[in-house]
Amino acid sequence: MSGGDVLAVLGELTAAGVTAWVDGGWGVDALLGWQTRAHDDLDLVVSGDDVAACRRLFAAGGFAVERDWLPTAVAFRHPDGRGVDLHPVEPTADGGGDQVQLDGVTRWHYPPPVTGSIAGVPVRCCPVDCQVAAHLGYEPDEQDRRDMAELARHFGIELPAPYADFAD
Repeated sequence: MSGGDVLAVLGELTAAGVTAWVDGGWGVDALLGWQTRAHDDLDLVVSGDDVAACRRLFAAGGFAVERDWLPTAVAFRHPDGRGVDLHPVEPTADGGGDQVQLDGVTRWHYPPPVTGSIAGVPVRCCPVDCQVAAHLGYEPDEQDRRDMAELARHFGIELPAPYADFAD
């Protein structure tokens, strides 16, 4: 998925009245302001109230549901390989949102988005501390380690285990 693909998806969502902010690998790249690696999907935080509009928009664009874990997430895949993974939230007073986890009880809080850029275009994205927190609680792969190391170098932050040794 190219930066142009990301901007096209965000533009279509905006035109449909959906506010989304970028998470995951593209979210890391948005914070950095450049693309660090190839991405096959785009992770987006959206209001749970907008999931139906997103479904219609992606279906019209040839995407099919790849994985439905609602209310936690729903992933779409296009026949050409591009993917979009939605993280629905219930908006909160701070401008962020709470995502119901797979157990149906626990909630993950997304703080309000910050501004990053993709292909030189400003986009809403998850802040650095959110990106770091979202990369904890599981065994990271090499891609996760590289993403976190890039954030640490760029923002001068110290990373928690298991990433601390990879930030140098």
